[in-house]
Amino acid sequence: MAPHHHDHGQPSYNRAFTIAIALNLGFVITEAIFGFLTHSLALLADAGHNLGDVLGLLLAWGASWLVLFRPTRRYTYGLRRSSILVALLNAMILLFAMGAIAIEAIQRVKNPVAINGETIIGVALVGIVINGLTALLFMSGRKRDLNLRAAFLHMASDALVSLGVVLAGIAILATGWLWFDPVISLVIVVVILVSTWNLLRDSLNLALDAVPPGVEPLAIRTFLDETPGVVAIHDLHIWAMSTTETALTAHLVMLTGCPDDAFLARISQELHDRFDIEHTTIQIETGYSMLSCAQKSCCE
Repeated sequence: MAPHHHDHGQPSYNRAFTIAIALNLGFVITEAIFGFLTHSLALLADAGHNLGDVLGLLLAWGASWLVLFRPTRRYTYGLRRSSILVALLNAMILLFAMGAIAIEAIQRVKNPVAINGETIIGVALVGIVINGLTALLFMSGRKRDLNLRAAFLHMASDALVSLGVVLAGIAILATGWLWFDPVISLVIVVVILVSTWNLLRDSLNLALDAVPPGVEPLAIRTFLDETPGVVAIHDLHIWAMSTTETALTAHLVMLTGCPDDAFLARISQELHDRFDIEHTTIQIETGYSMLSCAQKSCCE
């Protein structure tokens, strides 16, 4: 069995989560108040989405805390996988919220409601600043953590959505066409659905033990195939233990006999350095891959 890597020291985003949640919760309340006062569905749509973001940030923050729990006899991997489940739940919440907003927007297209264009422009401009600053808090971690990537994408898209609300307000002031507000709301829904679909797809794949995004199984198999002494590979499995950690197990057939610990350590280190595999388990077999371990000699 190859040695495992346990350098899970990820940067702490506690401060980023605290600031992001506080700013967005305050903005949700502001948008909701002005949305009701001005009868702006665009503001209410954005407030609903931002509330989903707040819930998502709370869940992601909770998951980042749960992954720190040490393994137990029952939970031998700890609670790392909670981060994957949270990402999946976050995507489902957003899909539900956007569906409700889309239905209301369609009703508003048929029956427009008078709104205050100047008010929604002012509130949306504040949203551009808040969402833009919040996105920056998660920019550095977006490539390594699905939850942080979700937070970054949501905040960045929210900034663009707020820009859309500003354009709706300007259009209403210039033309008096009230249908601009629900139409912009539908555009908001589409933009959010695109980013949410990617999050849903990736988190669902990880929940089903698919190979994580960015990990190339063919390249890993080629690397193992080209390892001196290896004549066959079977039972190669690659899956996500969390949104930041990847595990691998494989059976390597070596007719020359069982290698020493240095050989296993080198393969484990190479998989870690080249493919970002955190947990590696290698079973060495001295026979053909067509047979099971019970039928041939397996190195213990």
